[in-house]
Amino acid sequence: MRKRTPPLEKHADARHEDDRHADSLDDAALFRQAIGPVRELPTPPAPPAAPRPRPAARMAARDEAEARNEFRQAMDVDRLAAGDALGYRREHVAPKLLADLRRGRYAAQDELDLHGLDAGGAEALLRQFLRHAREQGHGCVRVVHGKGLNSPTGVPILKNLVDRVLRQRNEVLAFHSAPVAQGGTGAVLVLLKR
Repeated sequence: MRKRTPPLEKHADARHEDDRHADSLDDAALFRQAIGPVRELPTPPAPPAAPRPRPAARMAARDEAEARNEFRQAMDVDRLAAGDALGYRREHVAPKLLADLRRGRYAAQDELDLHGLDAGGAEALLRQFLRHAREQGHGCVRVVHGKGLNSPTGVPILKNLVDRVLRQRNEVLAFHSAPVAQGGTGAVLVLLKR
């Protein structure tokens, strides 16, 4: 049998529950009174957008890479020996100009010495030198590449590299190995567009 709660005890339980509810209401009211009026915070501004990447000259880089690749492939064919003289002229350049260059009748206005450099460093330095010489308005420059006598393969690497790079450069009108007094087959005189 179930024990019945006397009516007085039921009343007391209900009163305790009402007191707890009133206390929680009083606590909420006290809290609101303590903090004061509430205002909504403004929404923060959006973070700044990431800066756009700088434009890249992709076509120029691609053309330069293709030219280097062609150059490296050409290095495997038609190599120059240590004593071979370099000589080249564009079609529109008179043969007499090349003969004068071979005889040393043009004074070099600047010089680049590639001795001791590896092929990659020499190629980059040569390209930079030619660009700078053109900007300075030089008409004739000398590039010392050496004869390649100490090359482990017996092939003058820098000499072949200089020959190939000079043939590819648009600003080069003609070039020829220097006269003996200016370096002979270990150096080349280069005639540039002004």
